[in-house]
Order: sequence, then C-alpha cells, then structure tokens
Amino acid sequence: MESQIFELQYALDTFYFLICGALVMWMAAGFTMLEAGLVRSKNTVEILTKNVALFATASIMYMVCGYAIMYGGDLFLSGIAGGDTLVEDALAASAENGFGGDSVYSAASDFFFQVVFVATCMSIVSGAVAERMKLWSFLLFAVVMTGVIYPLEGSWTWGGNDVFGLFNLGDMGFSDFAGSGIVHMAGAAAALAGVLLLGSRKGKYGPNGEIRAIPGANLPLAALGTLILWMGWFGFNGGSVLKLGDIASANSVAIVFLNTNAAAAGGAVGALILARIIFGKADLTMLLNGALAGLVAITAEPSTPSALQATIFGVIAGIIVVLSILALDKIKIDDPVGAISVHGVVGLFGLLIVPITNPASTFIGQIVGAATIFAWVFIASLVVWSIIKLVIGLRISEEDEYEGADIAECGMEAYPEFIR
Repeated sequence: MESQIFELQYALDTFYFLICGALVMWMAAGFTMLEAGLVRSKNTVEILTKNVALFATASIMYMVCGYAIMYGGDLFLSGIAGGDTLVEDALAASAENGFGGDSVYSAASDFFFQVVFVATCMSIVSGAVAERMKLWSFLLFAVVMTGVIYPLEGSWTWGGNDVFGLFNLGDMGFSDFAGSGIVHMAGAAAALAGVLLLGSRKGKYGPNGEIRAIPGANLPLAALGTLILWMGWFGFNGGSVLKLGDIASANSVAIVFLNTNAAAAGGAVGALILARIIFGKADLTMLLNGALAGLVAITAEPSTPSALQATIFGVIAGIIVVLSILALDKIKIDDPVGAISVHGVVGLFGLLIVPITNPASTFIGQIVGAATIFAWVFIASLVVWSIIKLVIGLRISEEDEYEGADIAECGMEAYPEFIR
C-alpha cells in the first residue's frame, strides 16, 4: 500500500508539472499575438517568425547547456534518469522525503517546466526591439541569452549557487517564488540593453522632442494575446508550487491561482482608471499592459498574500506601468509593446513587496537580489549585443524599415490583400 501511495504522489506531481508547463508554453502564443497586434502590419510576419523561432532556440539551448548550468548535471540532458531504474529511483526518493515531504517528480517533467520559463524570458526581449532589429541578430542573441545568461543568474537563485562564488542570495533573504525578477526583470534588462544600442524607430520622436504615437495594426490580436497570457500565468505561478500530491500543496495551488487572477484584475482596473484620468479616454493598450503588470507583480510571491492584498498589489502595479510607459517615452526609450515597463519596472516592484506578506524574505535581500540579477543580465547582454552589432549589425536599413521588416527579413507579408 505504501508503495502505491508513493507511486500516486509521483504520478500526480509529474502530471501537474507537465500540465502547468503546457500552460506556460501557451504563453508563447500570447506573447506572439500581443506583439503582432501592437506592431504595424508591415512588421507582422517578422514578429511571428521571431517568436516561434525563439521558442525553438530556447528549447534547444536549454537542453544543450542551459539546464546543466542552472541546476547542475550533464549537458544534453544525458543525466536524466530513464529505463528500468526510473521507478526504483523515484520510489526511493519519495520514501526518503515522505508523502508530505518534498516534491517527487520526473526529471524530464522538471526540464520541460523550466524550459518554457527561459522561453518566456526571451519573449520579453522580442517586443521591445520590434520593428527595427535584424531577425538573425535577434536569434543569435537568443542563443546566448537562453544558453548562458539566463541560466547563470537562475543558478544563483533557484539553483542555490553562490554569485560568482562570493555570496548566496538565498542566505541574504532573497525570495522570488515564480520569477518576477529571475524571469521578467531579467528579460527586461536584456531588452533595455538592446534598445539602448538599437535606438528608436524612425519617426517615433520629432526634432523638438515631441512623442509621436505609432498605433498597432491589430488590437483584437493584442487583446487575445493578453487573455492567453492571463490564462497561461496560472501554470506559470501555480506550477511553481512544485507539488500537488497532498492536501497542503493542493490548497497552496488554489491560493496561488486565486491571487494570480486577483492581481491581474487589479492591474487592469488600476491602469484603466489612471489612463482615463490622464488621457480622458479608456486606453485599451494601457488596460492590457495593466493586466500583465498585475500578473508580473504577484509572480514574486503569490502564495502568502490575501486575495485583497493581491488585488491592491495589482492596482498599484497597473498604475506604475502607465506612469513608467509615459516616463520611458519622455526619455526616448522606444519600446513598442511596453515590455520594459511591464516586466522590468513592475518586476522590480514585485520583488520589493514580497517581505510585506512573506517574513522569510528581507527588503535588503530583495534589493541585493534585484540589483544582482539586473546588473548581470544588463551588462552581459550589452556586451553580447555590442559584439553582434560590430559583426553583423543590429538594425535593418532605413529603407527596409520604411518598407517593413516583413519584406526585408522574411520576403512575405501578413496581410497581402491590403495596400499599405
């Protein structure tokens, strides 16, 4: 009977990991649709190509070396157990931990759940550099980002390793439940480095510093993408509980789902109201980014706040993201989809509010952890982007930018029946 219980625990936790991983993989569709809706029609095919290709690139690079760097083990996943010893090894681990102990699941399911996270991190970069970056320059950066830069900072946090052998973030009170900093702020830091070297889109800013809005081509797609991301986030945060096979864990999963939804709702409402106050109209793009901001903010700690606290955190995040988007525009940092604000600025906010509800973390630890993640990813990304710029260039030509990246980079159009 005990053996059957352990086998059931193993099966439940593994299955839960796989389902949540599939939900997070679905977020790739959300990012793709969101970005395709917020760029101009002449850049749609390129953004679609970029998002599908980056997911494939992330999957391969994390298998080749990323997972080993982040959690230890062999390259090419050669150390993942299989064959006749799998059941015996799993049962031995389960017996050691006990039914109510640590998670026990297939190593392959763990890899699958982790690889969709690294793809999410890279997807954040895609939108920020949209409409003017060379496709192959972006994909070359994706190789390094998903294979080395992200896994290394992940090893200092979720992997439990010391930062360059100097200090341990966990010992300092740093906590990031599902990745407000480790995934989202890291992606925004890489994006910021690229945007600073890339420059703004032609016509975005006038000669006297005036800001010119460049509307997206398909807001229904942007709304669909946001709702897909909202749905996928339940796997993102819920799966990070890492366990389902006992009453306490199942209850924790339910709380995480509840708080994730509450924060998204709060973020949407907060951004919508502030946009109405500032612009006099209900701005859909701010509403969408507000919902995503609420999701990013609660990701650092969705298990300890009450539903009311999660909603309030979301409202504040929605307000922050609107102000951040406007502020970055004023200093001429051109981010077509607001990714740096949503994932970077609000990602930092998410880290800083963790100690409010989780006494195991400290404000100092959160600040040190955030600074470490940002500094590493930003500096490493700046170096890689700079090398790529020197070797093959980052930006498409001015003529290609005018005609659209679709024709220049992919040789086809998303909406060929329409005349630009």
